[in-house]
Amino acid sequence: MTAVLVIAGVVAILDQLTKAVALDRLAPGVPVQLIDGLLALTLVKNEGLAFGLLAGLPPAWRWIVVALSLGALLVLARVAVGVLTQGAGLDQAAIGLIFGGAVGNLIDRARFGAVVDFVDVYYRGFHWPAFNAADSAITIGVVLLALRLLAKPSARAA
Repeated sequence: MTAVLVIAGVVAILDQLTKAVALDRLAPGVPVQLIDGLLALTLVKNEGLAFGLLAGLPPAWRWIVVALSLGALLVLARVAVGVLTQGAGLDQAAIGLIFGGAVGNLIDRARFGAVVDFVDVYYRGFHWPAFNAADSAITIGVVLLALRLLAKPSARAA
């Protein structure tokens, strides 16, 4: 469990540091091109859920989003306890990434009422919603857990 907390702490700190730099150096909605036609840094405050879903919610409802996020984090903690008793290092890393990312985004919601996003990926007519380091950590953690679950032999196959 110590590894999970260390990874989560590192992820949350790195996430908050990158967001602090973005808030300091980027103007809202003004892209800074890194790779023309592919990657830019664009400061966006996402008041909705993942990928901007439900972004038009009234301010009072945003606290409900925070409460639901905390609830999801508690459910993940409960699941993590069960998974971690089996002790796989990859599982611990994945859960640490997910926790750290969730905490990073929750800090934003508590401070700003929105999540700070700034990585902007696009190609021709395709435009992925802006994201941040916390979102990346969560995605990597979920993919690692999914691959681990898919790689496990099922009880029915035996």
